[in-house]
Amino acid sequence: MVSFMKKVLLALALALPIADAFQSLSGRALASPRRSLSRPYRSAGVRVVSATVMAAGGAPLKVGIVGATGAVGAEIIGCLETREFPCDGPPVCFGSSGGKTVESEKWGDITTEKFSVDAVKGFDVVFLAASGDFAEEYADAIGAVLAEGGVVVDNSSALRYKDGVPLVVPEVNGDQCEGASVIANPNCTTAIALMALYPLFKEFGLKKVIVSTYQAASGAGAAGMAELRDGVAMASTEGEKYVDGMGRFKEKVPNSEFAHPLAFNVIPHIDKFQANGYTKEEMKVTWECRKILGFPPIPDAAADAKLDTAPPKVSCTAVRIPTLRAHSEAITIETVKPVTPEAARKALTGFPGLAIADDTDAGLYPMPITSTGNYDVEVGRIRQNDVFGDTGLDFFICGDQLLRGAALNAVLIAEAIC
Repeated sequence: MVSFMKKVLLALALALPIADAFQSLSGRALASPRRSLSRPYRSAGVRVVSATVMAAGGAPLKVGIVGATGAVGAEIIGCLETREFPCDGPPVCFGSSGGKTVESEKWGDITTEKFSVDAVKGFDVVFLAASGDFAEEYADAIGAVLAEGGVVVDNSSALRYKDGVPLVVPEVNGDQCEGASVIANPNCTTAIALMALYPLFKEFGLKKVIVSTYQAASGAGAAGMAELRDGVAMASTEGEKYVDGMGRFKEKVPNSEFAHPLAFNVIPHIDKFQANGYTKEEMKVTWECRKILGFPPIPDAAADAKLDTAPPKVSCTAVRIPTLRAHSEAITIETVKPVTPEAARKALTGFPGLAIADDTDAGLYPMPITSTGNYDVEVGRIRQNDVFGDTGLDFFICGDQLLRGAALNAVLIAEAIC
């Protein structure tokens, strides 16, 4: 169980003012896939708190990762390294079968072990970077055998709407971690959006949130990135076969990971379509924003009308775009109180994990190429919305979905509770 002093020190660490964390990649070669997946660049915006926890008397923690060979699992290892999380040695990496090798900078090569519930008995933290089916079957069983105060952090969508399982972005609702043995990590798009939405919600209130997402191929995993790379290469090197001189496709580039070829294309279709015409990916943004902000996840007009504070109405359109990594979002909000761009910047400035990139004269605004590999979510293009007037605001955000939307958020959850 976390001591009172640890909670105070953690709160102070998260509240420290952030430096300007906008880090341009210009002049620096883009990271190779291996580097970008395992060795993220550290940003000034999110504080390293493990040293604070250790100073408060905490012992090193026994850490396990289920699914360490995947992209999110590799990023969790990278976050544990760069944030100096107080592991008692290399994290124990589990898979459906043992004997595979996972690379790490700090601990060298780590050999995976075959997972079983008995194998994680007495652990302090177990990260699940596996399927939703795995989480549904094993999360509670793992939580039951952990050390006192231990926690399972699940990256799948399986447990996000389950009663009694907190859905957490630590900077927003980290207090929900207290006493929980199983905690759910949000959808990557939601986690990135809330980094900007929450400080505005606190300061001005939110009535409506309209989100259009521009999601990278890596949201579909390594196979999605490979299909995009292959498609671009084929359409470029075999141009006569696939594309004519006027940019018209003569033949489809092969696709299997996405509903249509992603190379030189955008696809307004992520996850399954629902009866209301939205996709499940789009509805996740609605459900999860509501739950993390303290409202029932599923909208119900009659029940919502009885709440002391009306939950914001959220609508999302999710689009897959031909970038490799980092999700972007164009967001329009209608606020309860009047808002100006200047007041919004003031509310956003200093929020941990958020970097202001908003100088259009200098060409400074959020982009995937500058967000990739960084811990902070960038926010910019902040302006008054002409439709909603003095209660309307438009802005653009971008964040590395494998970090802020997955691995980093998971490690921050562990830091908040251990």
